[in-house]
Amino acid sequence: MPLSTKPMHDISLLAKGILAGERSILAKAITLAESTLETDNQQTDLLLKELLPHTGHSMRIAVTGVPGVGKSTFIESFGELLTSQGKKIAVLAIDPSSQKTKGSILGDKTRMEQLSRNPNVFIRPSPSSQALGGVSFHTRETILLCEAAGFDIILIETVGVGQSETYVRSMVDFFLLLLLAGAGDELQGIKKGIMEMADGVVINKADGDNLKPSMQAKADVHNALHMQEASSSGWSPNVLTMSAIENEGLDDVWKMIQDYQSFTSKNGFFNKNRELQKKLWLDESVENQFRQLLSGPDLSKRKEVLLKEVMNNSLLPTEAARKFWKDILLKR
Repeated sequence: MPLSTKPMHDISLLAKGILAGERSILAKAITLAESTLETDNQQTDLLLKELLPHTGHSMRIAVTGVPGVGKSTFIESFGELLTSQGKKIAVLAIDPSSQKTKGSILGDKTRMEQLSRNPNVFIRPSPSSQALGGVSFHTRETILLCEAAGFDIILIETVGVGQSETYVRSMVDFFLLLLLAGAGDELQGIKKGIMEMADGVVINKADGDNLKPSMQAKADVHNALHMQEASSSGWSPNVLTMSAIENEGLDDVWKMIQDYQSFTSKNGFFNKNRELQKKLWLDESVENQFRQLLSGPDLSKRKEVLLKEVMNNSLLPTEAARKFWKDILLKR
């Protein structure tokens, strides 16, 4: 792993600033958490340990849907509704990273221009950095930092629904799926298994000429949900229609989320789910550490030697893989 020559941060000062709700300190801590440097990772662990007693009080909500479904527009309108009720909102907007350059546009603040000026809202765009599940590798850490800073609602806007768009489900309390009528997205969601993860489904852009198709899509999705196996939470997902642009249906969405929180808190699922999130975080962290180990210079050199043998047909890729791990295990 890369070594850092940067001066170490004062963890106590960072923690104090975050607990005081200082946005610049929070942003600095998130940048620290997103670093790939080993020294920064260690400092992040120390910071989170100090802040841990002040976390866990927020409602964590994932907002997902195909590109163009209106996730950013929904979050802007929904965020304004929540802040009008005295809530403090943190928006974690995940931007897709380029496969070629590994860079991201990080333009969510421009897409949520009005919300970004709201003093009770903190918007943090982060690159996915090739992480699966529509989130970044450090979304969990960022959630805890935002909770410690006093935010009541954490909204996570994922990069979009796809085959691997599932990990976000393991780090939130409520999974909200946005669909569009007439675009086949509702059927696509069912076919790819996204629908079975949803705690609530919203048919967005239900206005104007799209109102009637939206009502039909609502009925179709409702019927599809009834054919699924019952959720482990005991909750039956609702299907709503909404127009983020016209601010229609936003109150119903918020009521649905509140009803879900009340229902799952009473039957014990809410806390069980939070405990499961910790277990899954451990599993993912082990995998991430494993990836970092594989990208180290020593192992990369070993793979290069084996690659030459594979390229000249001296070894099959499967043989090379077995040899790779056998050599590592023997030397350890």
